[in-house]
Amino acid sequence: MKNVFKVSLLAAAVLLTVGCNEKKETVVAEKEAAVTFENNQDKVAYAIGTSFSQQFNTMLSKQAELGMELDKEIVLQGISDTLTGSSKLTDEDIMVTLKAYGEKVKAAAEKQKIDNAGKAAEEAKVFLEANAKMEGVTVTESGLQYSVITAAEGAKPKAADTVTVHYVGTLVDGTEFDSSVKRGQPATFPLNRVIPGWTEGLQLMSVGEKYKFVIPAELAYGDQGAGSIPAGATLLFDVELLDIKAAEAEAEDEEEAAE
Repeated sequence: MKNVFKVSLLAAAVLLTVGCNEKKETVVAEKEAAVTFENNQDKVAYAIGTSFSQQFNTMLSKQAELGMELDKEIVLQGISDTLTGSSKLTDEDIMVTLKAYGEKVKAAAEKQKIDNAGKAAEEAKVFLEANAKMEGVTVTESGLQYSVITAAEGAKPKAADTVTVHYVGTLVDGTEFDSSVKRGQPATFPLNRVIPGWTEGLQLMSVGEKYKFVIPAELAYGDQGAGSIPAGATLLFDVELLDIKAAEAEAEDEEEAAE
């Protein structure tokens, strides 16, 4: 079992090396440039060690943020002892200890998530109350807040229609998390397959109009978040409606294409 553990450790280091991004590879290369190796195998060994240590430091930092700080020297001693066949713990001790620790880390992470969500909810409440009082802002029954940037006349989409829009999405602190404008490519989607705030808000718009939406978390991604959007986040969108394709017309196009 000890031999399997040693091999697994080395394999993990190799996998970490393969998974390094270009930036990390550049850092490793710069460090290696200042060292002379006797042969390529030594260089590979050093690169594996460097990559492993980078991932190792990242892991320790993240756990320290959860209040689960580990003594780096003792961790390194454990690695050294195991690789030399002199581990102070049995395989059973290792499994039991790591399982118990893993449960503590999981509990700490859940607590941090709940705490962060609570903080975000309080900040969102203050922001939404202040924004609702801004000139030109309308608050719907659901809690969606919007203001008209550019007005236009014309048909408005229904929930089953497909729309094409340009948009920029930010968090309340100004962090931009998505932008079709930056990509240079408008987004097209059925209106009933996006977050509730968009489904409701875009039905208020005519083609050519630009709106600013302030969407509470319950009309966006709720307590789960999504990607770079944190749990409980209120979202701000500048949206321009470019086109509407009625559901009936889309169904007819699909029938013609199938014939």
